[in-house]
Amino acid sequence: MKRLLTAAAALALLSGAAVAQTTVTTTTRDADTIEIEPTQRTVIKKYVTEHRSAPVRLKERVTVGGTVPADVDFQPLPSTIISENPRLKGYSYFSTGDDIYVVDPGSRRVITTID
Repeated sequence: MKRLLTAAAALALLSGAAVAQTTVTTTTRDADTIEIEPTQRTVIKKYVTEHRSAPVRLKERVTVGGTVPADVDFQPLPSTIISENPRLKGYSYFSTGDDIYVVDPGSRRVITTID
């Protein structure tokens, strides 16, 4: 009986360790979780269209999370957009004519696209 209790206790300890090993913690930075509402996307698109910055010609496709080549110049997001979504403070954009890319100018990483 004592051996059975010892085995049961050992099994309980081992199963607890196995459960602890399967726990995964995921941490995301704020830049990875920025949401831009459809109305704000419309405001950004309208602003870019009205302020006609020269469209950028990309040699390679750029996707969200990817980095933008060093020869691409960014424009700051206007204060009217930042006042509606303060989490966009410090971000910039560029346009290819078809799409607008919101980027982190420090890392040159694309945060989102607006088409």
